[in-house]
Amino acid sequence: MLLVVNTATKCGLTPQYEALEALYQKFKAQGFEILDFPCNQFMNQAPEDDDKITEFCSLKYHTTFPRFAKIDVNGKNADPIFTWLKEQEPKDQGDENTKSFDRLNKVLKPFAKPSDIKWNFGKFLIDRDGNVITRYSPAYKPENLENDIINAVSK
Repeated sequence: MLLVVNTATKCGLTPQYEALEALYQKFKAQGFEILDFPCNQFMNQAPEDDDKITEFCSLKYHTTFPRFAKIDVNGKNADPIFTWLKEQEPKDQGDENTKSFDRLNKVLKPFAKPSDIKWNFGKFLIDRDGNVITRYSPAYKPENLENDIINAVSK
């Protein structure tokens, strides 16, 4: 079971790393993995090279889940995994707290396609069979994913 996340080190949402690591520690023994894909497409909020990103996340947030090389998540150079994820689940899910973030994002960065990743820390939950269960808004707090993860790992 996977949670795929596009991340950045200099974003207002960067503290989500702490909650992501807590989820990882809680559920990794049950086969849960987080796949971290740094991305610099949103106001250059991941400017470092891959080694510096890993160093920052390890030292500041003590992350232990897998991190991959920096990629694009939107546009003609979008990594194929994010192209596929967006095809499977083109719309973010959120809660009342994410609506104001989503409205602000539309003003800050118009998107080429409605399915585009809206910002850093977009999240996709994938079941053991490789099916995308849900796509979460970047502002959706990782700790709010716990019930969805419990339901998915118990299947």
